[in-house]
Amino acid sequence: MSKSLAKPSVFGGTMIVAGTAIGAGMLALPTISAGMWVFWSILLMLISWGMTYLSSRAILEVNLHYEVGANFNSLVKNTLGPVWNVINGVSFAFVLYIVLYAYVSGGSSTVNYYLSNLGMPSNTMLSGLLFSLSLITVIFIGTIAVDKVASIMMVGLGVAFVASMSGMTVSISPLNLFDQSGDNKSIFIWMALSTYMLSFTYHNCVPSLVKYFGKENPNRTVKCFLYGSLISVVIYLLWILLVQGNVSRDTFRSVIAEGGNVDVLLKYAGAGAASSFIKKSLDMFAFFALTTSFLGVGLGLYDYIADLLKIDDSKLVGKIKVTLLTFTLPVIGGLFFPNGFISAIAWAGLFSAIWALIIPGLMLLTIRKQNKDVEFSAYKGNFFSYAIIIYGVLIGVCHVLSDVLSLFPKFQ
Repeated sequence: MSKSLAKPSVFGGTMIVAGTAIGAGMLALPTISAGMWVFWSILLMLISWGMTYLSSRAILEVNLHYEVGANFNSLVKNTLGPVWNVINGVSFAFVLYIVLYAYVSGGSSTVNYYLSNLGMPSNTMLSGLLFSLSLITVIFIGTIAVDKVASIMMVGLGVAFVASMSGMTVSISPLNLFDQSGDNKSIFIWMALSTYMLSFTYHNCVPSLVKYFGKENPNRTVKCFLYGSLISVVIYLLWILLVQGNVSRDTFRSVIAEGGNVDVLLKYAGAGAASSFIKKSLDMFAFFALTTSFLGVGLGLYDYIADLLKIDDSKLVGKIKVTLLTFTLPVIGGLFFPNGFISAIAWAGLFSAIWALIIPGLMLLTIRKQNKDVEFSAYKGNFFSYAIIIYGVLIGVCHVLSDVLSLFPKFQ
């Protein structure tokens, strides 16, 4: 008699949420936070976490009005109509493209950094090609290859993070953490909003979790949102405290002046490491974070393009078409504009705000106007729906004023 399959677990769902949220984008957090520093970083972290957690609950309530298996695009189309569905699709695709570009940019600088340490000539373009083509090959082979390689990389990521964290803890300087410089640090919050937003974007997996757990007990799904996002909060805060405890606020001016890419951050963050082992662990943590994120995002965009354009990728010609459509633009951008990691992450956060904050709020307001009964309620009343919409709009306005019009002061 065969054994029954194991029941879906909250632990498994929690790992899905945490794994979706935590990516190479966390490498940008210390640098984008340099202006506001530790106290304001913690405050913005908690606000970003709270807003995105509320929006995930909003998507869940909407999702429970439809059949299990309804995807995010179906929810938007059936609730808000085709126009919003196009906006959602464009935003989603743009986020994946721009994040891939950011990972190519960060990966090329990281590989170049490693090669330079080995005494090899510096060549950012060659490093970018080496990084990109090796991972694209894995995705080209198929999902099973991605699964195997990503699993190995995740183990390495965990080991490297623990090793680097333990080593950097002993060299934390209280003078760095509690910087008393007299300038107004709070003004730099506005330019960091979109990057922090991206760090808590796991909302595309909400329909998958509904399918995983079913509609009968939505509270188990909510626990996954809560626990998974709190794991993200803890890891992000540890990372910011470790880096900003080892790199002074003034030194971050040099990081930003040198382009702010991952290799520059690693150079300064590892300068005070107690041993070469700790420094190498920090380097490997960044490398594993970039590679695992590239594989996950790249596979997601590959499948999205194949489905959107109805290309049969079971044959070699179709597979080549989808691969070229997926990776050509991000790779070219990463090779010819190699220092766009921080800026790209911020742009991705802007478009994430559209489909992970504004659209969920609008969907819930719409579905509730139809007076449909559902056992689970994301929250009482509509106050929080308006709050997450307004917060999403605020992120967009601040990003335009800061990165496009340069009306907000930048820490440099």
